[in-house]
Parts: sequence; structure tokens; C-alpha cells
Amino acid sequence: MLPPQQPGHRGALACLRGCGRGVPTPLGGSDRGSAASPRGSGLGAGRPLLSVTRETAGERRHEGRGHLHHPPLRPVRNGRAGAAAAGTARREGRRGGADRWTARAPTCGSGNPRPRRIGVLQKSLAWFPSLQKRFQCNSSSLAVAQDCELSVYLTVKWIVKLEKNPTITHQKMFPVFQYQPLRLITQNSLSSMCLKLTFSRPVAFAQIWKSWFSSHSLLGKKNIILMGPPGAGKTTTGRIVGQKLDCPVIDIDDDVLETTWNMSVSQKLQDVGYEEFLEEEGKALLKFSASGSVISLSGSNPMHAAGMQHIKKNGIVVYLDVPTSVIMSRLKSKQMDRIVGLSPGVSLKDVLQFRKQFYKRWFDIRVLCGRDVAAEVVAEKVLDAVKRYQDSELETFISTRSSRSGRSTEEDSNKFYFSDVVIQGLALDGGLFVPERGLPKFTAEEWQGLIEATYVERAQVILERCIHPADIPASRLAEIIETAYGENFSCSKVAPVRHLAGNQFLLELFHGPTASFKDFALQLMPHLFAYCIPRSCNYLILVATSGDTGSAVLDGFSRLHDTDKQRIALMNFFPEDGVSPIQKSQMIGCQKENAWSVGVKSDFDFCQTAIKQIFTNSDFTGFLTVEYGTALAAANSINWARLLPQIVYHASAYLDLVHQGIISFGSPVDVCIPTGNFGNILAAFYAKMMGIPIRKCICASNENNVLTEFIRTGVYDLRGRKLISSFSPAVDILKSSNLERYLHLIANEDGQLVTQLFNQLENQGHFQLQKDLLGKLQQDLVAGWCSDEDCLAAIHSVYSTTGYILDTHTAVAKVVADRLQDRTCPIIISSTAHYSKFAPAILRALRIAEINQNPLSQLHLLSSYSALPPIHWGLLETLKKTGNGDHQVCAADMSVLMSHIETLIQNHFMKVF
Repeated sequence: MLPPQQPGHRGALACLRGCGRGVPTPLGGSDRGSAASPRGSGLGAGRPLLSVTRETAGERRHEGRGHLHHPPLRPVRNGRAGAAAAGTARREGRRGGADRWTARAPTCGSGNPRPRRIGVLQKSLAWFPSLQKRFQCNSSSLAVAQDCELSVYLTVKWIVKLEKNPTITHQKMFPVFQYQPLRLITQNSLSSMCLKLTFSRPVAFAQIWKSWFSSHSLLGKKNIILMGPPGAGKTTTGRIVGQKLDCPVIDIDDDVLETTWNMSVSQKLQDVGYEEFLEEEGKALLKFSASGSVISLSGSNPMHAAGMQHIKKNGIVVYLDVPTSVIMSRLKSKQMDRIVGLSPGVSLKDVLQFRKQFYKRWFDIRVLCGRDVAAEVVAEKVLDAVKRYQDSELETFISTRSSRSGRSTEEDSNKFYFSDVVIQGLALDGGLFVPERGLPKFTAEEWQGLIEATYVERAQVILERCIHPADIPASRLAEIIETAYGENFSCSKVAPVRHLAGNQFLLELFHGPTASFKDFALQLMPHLFAYCIPRSCNYLILVATSGDTGSAVLDGFSRLHDTDKQRIALMNFFPEDGVSPIQKSQMIGCQKENAWSVGVKSDFDFCQTAIKQIFTNSDFTGFLTVEYGTALAAANSINWARLLPQIVYHASAYLDLVHQGIISFGSPVDVCIPTGNFGNILAAFYAKMMGIPIRKCICASNENNVLTEFIRTGVYDLRGRKLISSFSPAVDILKSSNLERYLHLIANEDGQLVTQLFNQLENQGHFQLQKDLLGKLQQDLVAGWCSDEDCLAAIHSVYSTTGYILDTHTAVAKVVADRLQDRTCPIIISSTAHYSKFAPAILRALRIAEINQNPLSQLHLLSSYSALPPIHWGLLETLKKTGNGDHQVCAADMSVLMSHIETLIQNHFMKVF
């Protein structure tokens, strides 16, 4: 038996190349189990028998990467360390070894290799005299092949076909070793060896082999298990998939349950009742086994844990995710009233909703199925999804500063995967990581299938497409997302869309625990980080902040599970006198047992520079690794795991407008986003690339308007510019880090050009885009800026007319949207923070003459206005707990900061739990 796939470990994805059970032997026998399929194309229908395995450290197991188009077999890749300091990799499946490839005979039911080898070929020919005359075999090639442990069997069924129809066309030769999938059968070169099966008439053996290997490299001995609610189309889809793969098709209801019970499923349900039916169904599933088949589960199979554990061991579970309204419509049209769990007082919708938790628990792959999608299309989606599941090598990341044409073989072999980029953050060449093959595309039907979904459900679907299950399995990812966007958000909709006025809508991104849009990334990213890092190493996250990031990252990492807190800690450095009283109170109040804030008696520039110097101090980082087994890591805004979650809320906002009937799907919208580091607006552009009909992305700046000038002129110029402190501090940024990702995209991934531009910016303080790139940029982006006075005036105006209070950043976007929108379509304004965080500026905008300097008093005063939205509960509670708060303060000295870091490591990681 092959070991079950270990979730999250690359290299363990088993497609199990080789022949599946049920293939007739040359003597006419069969090694198939008892699970015959009356509807399938027949177990083992005409399959050439060749099984390719690999030997590593004395253990034989099938290689785990199947492809539809004959990729070369190759050993599991050698993994690079997720963090250089740690020197170890999270995914053991990527660790290499001395591998040698052999070709093995197919196994009998006992698992032992069949004893017959080349001799079977000759015996097979002896049974058909008419073929002997047309068949010649190179004996020396057979001998060489035998030395290479190659076993080739010509099945009786194919010989019968040739006997009946000797005019089968196309190839005269059957050059086994000329096919790329078999080139690495041994370490010796076999390029000159060829097993020739020559016929006097053209025979399509090459095509036969190609067809067989194509399907079986995808399936092998594994089963494709289709799961979903009743009415999802599992049976029909299963038949089509089985036909395409030329493999057995088994319907659990018809071929297993009804055969076992000798009665219909509906009759059994009527006889024994709901609970007993589930138990009987589970028992039948436990006795069932199959290999190399397409299996269509019943809608209630996933509700029996033991049965699903049994069947999942040898299969890839594909969840056909159909919107509940579509399922209800289908079941109503079929007049199906015998559904497990349906009873008086329990609606069909409740039953379907209840079952979702079980589907989410078991699936490996999700396939979105819309209302009018044909079964043929769903079947193709299933095959594409299974292929993607097994092609884990393809979803790699590159640096924005890497050159495709100039990359060496060594660089190509040193691939980066999602787990790597989460841990490493910044590429070694100073660039930012981006997906090498781009972001996944959703069809209009797939997006429409998410209109009824909750925010968490939408996040699961979108992120599953962006994170390969070899990095994080779908079931584990679902748990992480549910934790990240659960009770810690004050609004059940997580990111609701509210109508403001006219055709303007607000996307409220402040319902997280620290009242900022940063919560969307930093409630999720710590859990992704915890899953991806090696288990054998401790990690200390270092952060330098001038405001909202500090409290958000502290809160996020403090919510890790207790076992993760024991190996992951965080230290946040901030300018002691360079943040607002509310921001300082938040950072102090968010401290937990594994997350601390340290005030530095200097400015933010010193804090940020000090952190960079600590990371590049190899003596210090090496000492921490050797002495304490602790690696340093960062959670800054350029980390891909910080950017990815932001795509979700932009897509969700559009779907909410469709769900509310404001627009129909396909109608365009504009988005206007207060922009500093370019991450939020880049996420909106990514959502557009994935299929959301966003027309224009409007970049809103304050008086630090370098981005506005760049988008209008193509010139990014920092010469002579000084940062201006404003009422919207989150966009007080001159050098926008994530802009590099966007330029890399529109420059057709020209890493050399990106390197040149940003080196020029670093060395000379400016760069200018070429005209063609500027034209592309201006097709996507529009930009504007507003002053502090305009910002405060907008807050006052909106409150006077609507009773709604904007925060200072949202007010900047509102002013720019008023100036730039053409009012031909709705515009979604990103409300990136709650106004409570900027109480002094808000009170000034509301024209309050005397402002108490105590943050708690300021919030109570704002609360008395009974405005919308109400005062942020999390912020208020944090300030109540903080008071004057206790936190460490240190001098602006590198040695002092390093001493604090070592002391924290000693106190936290050296503690015996």
C-alpha cells in the first residue's frame, strides 16, 4: 500500500503513474477488486501494462507528479530552506535524495510484481499465428530492456483488436524509450535503446500508448472522487470524466449501496430513518475499495467520518460546489423529496447549508459549477483541477528584478513556492515576489456562483486558487480563513458595502479588531506563516512602525494557537514620541505573551533603518540561530501574504453590489482608494485581472502626492521632496514599494527594466517611464490628491448631509472621487480606517472648539454624536484596558535594540512550557 498523501508537503502528491487494477493479464485473468462498475467503460479496458516506479532509500513508491502531456519523470525536487537562517525546510516532501528510476512490472492484488516479463510478449504472439508473420522483435533490444528491468506486456485485448482490424493506422514503430516520460527510467542514457514492435501494416500503437499514458499519468491507481450536494451533477460528470480517462466509473448510490442493500436508496431511507441510514451507508463505504476509478459519492457520504477517511486514502476528492439556489431549483424540478435530513420543520435550504461543513472538511479540490454550465464543461474543469493539484511544480514565484532571458539553469532550479515567499518576504536580489504564471482567472459563471456566498466563503474560493494545496491543503486553509475572519470582526459581513450618496458606495474595511484595513491581511498572514515555517525552528518577527501596522501585526500574531505562540514571537519598535496617543495606546494594549512593543527615543526612520541593519548583520543573526535556534523574520507590507488577502475584499465588494441589485454582473465599476504604499490599489487591479469588471482604479493621495504626479506624467521624482505630516498618516509615503509589482506587470515581466528603474530611483532619486508603458498605466489608473483643508471639509460636509463620519483617509478618497469620477457607473470608495483612530482630526473637522487630550475622553465625545458608524468597540476596549500602560522604552542605539531582542528570545523561547 502506498502511504497517504501528507497534506502541505510538496513532492507527496501522488498521481501514481502506472497501470491500475482491473487490467486483464495476458492469460485472461484480472486483478481488480470487487468494486465493479456497471456503468463504466470497463475495468482495465485495453491498457498497455507498464508501471514506472522510483526507488529511494530502499523504499519503492510511485512518483507523485502526473501530467496530461508527457512531462519527464524526475525525482522530487531538492528544497531550499524556507528561511536562510533556519537552514531547514517546512515541506519535507521537497527534500531530495539519491534517486534512481526503474521500470517495474505491474503488481498483482497482493502487491508483488508479476513474475512474467519479456517472455509474455512471445507467448502472446503464439496465441495469434496471423500476427506472428507481421510482428518482429529485436532480441538484443529485449535483452537490454530486461537488464534495465523493463517489463512490457501486450494485453490480449489490444491483440484481439489488431487481429480483427489489421488496418489500424498511423505508426509502424512503437518506440517506447523515445517517449519523453520514459527517458529517465535509469541513470544510464537510454537514448540509443529502442524496443521495436514492428508490424507489416501501419499500427497506431504510438497513439494508443500516448492516449493511455496521458490519462493514467493523471489518475494512476488513485481514484477521482466526486463529492457535492444532491443535484450537483456528480453522476453525469463522473461518466464523462471516466470516458475521457478511459477508466471505470462507479456511482456509490447505484453501484454500491443499492447492490449491497438489494433495494433503492430512497426505500432504504424510508425503512430505517435518517440516523440509521447514515450508519448503514457508512458501513457500506467502509467495505468498498477501488483503484484507478472515477467515483461519484452520494450527497450524504461525507457525513460519515470513518467512511470518508477510508475512501479518501486512495483518492483525490473533488468538491462540485454549486450555489444553493441552483441546487434547490434542480431538486424541485426533479421532484426529489427523499433527501437525508429532510423532515417536517427542516427546510431543504437548511439541509444543504448544514451539509457544507462536511464537504469543506473532506475535499482536496473545489470546482465551481454555475447554473447553466454544461456537464461537459464541468468534467473539463474537474480534469484541469486534478492536473493542477498534481502539477505542484508549476506554481512558482519570481522576483520582479529577475530576467527570464538571462536566468541560468541554476536559478531556474532554485524555485520559490508560496511557502518560501511567505517566510522570506523579500527576494534576494531586492525585488518583490510575484507569481511566475500570473494570477488565476475566474469565468463570469464562477464569479456569479459566489454572489450568494458569505465573505468567508468567497475568501476560501479565491485563495484556494492562489495557494497551491501542496503549500496549504484546502481544508486547512479553510480553517485558517474562518479563524481570521470570525468573531474578531465586529460585522458579520466582514467587509460590508454601504451606499453613501448618488452613485458612491463605501467599502467599510475597519470592522477588524484594530479598526484598520490592515487587519484583513494581518489576521490571516500570521496563521499562514505559522503553517509554512519549519517546525524545528523558533521565529522572532521584527517590525518597525509609525502607526496602524504596529497594533494590527501585534494583534494578529497574538491570536495564534498556543502551540504556535511557543515558537513564534513578535517585537514591534516604534518612535516613542512619533505616534499619536491613540496609536500608542493601541500598540501597548495589543501586547500579549508572545508580542511586545518597544518605544525607541528617535524617529521612524531610525527604527526602520535599525531593523534593516539587524537583518543584514550575519554575525548577530547567525548567533541567534546557533545559540537559541531562532531565526528572524519580517511581516512588512511587501510580503505576498500581506497583499493576497486584499484581493478578496475588492472582489467581494463588487459581488455585494450585484447581490444588492445595484448592478448586474458584467456592469463596470470604478474604485477609488487612498494610496500610499500602492498595495491596496494593486490588489484592486489584481481583482480586475482575475475577472472582476473594474473599469478604472483611482489613486487618491494627500499632499505627499508623488504618485499622482507619476501617474499623470510618468516621472517618479523624489528629488528635493520632504515628507509632509498630514491628517491621513497612512498615506504619508514618498517611496511606494508595491508600485514595483505593477510596473513589472505592465512591462511584460521585464526584470531588467524594473531593476534599472528602481536602481535609478535609489541612486538618483528619480526615473521616467517610456511612453508605451505610460500609456498602459494610464489605461488602468487615474490619480488625484487633496489638501488637509479639503479633507476636513469633506468630513464635515458628509456628516452634515448623511450623518456618517468618514475617517481622514476615506475623506481624501471622497474628495478625489468627486473630482475625477464621470458618474457613468458606480464608484466604490475604500474606507480604510475607522474615524475613532483619528479622533483629534475628526473633532476638528466637526468644529469642536475644545478638545480633551485624553484619547478615551475623545472617543466618548465622538460617541455622543450617535453618528454612523458607531464608535469602534475593539478600539474602545483596548483604550480602557491600556490606561497609561506598561511598555519598554530604549535609547536610539543599535546595541541596545539587539540586547532587547536577545533578552526577549531568552525569556520566551528558552522557557520550559
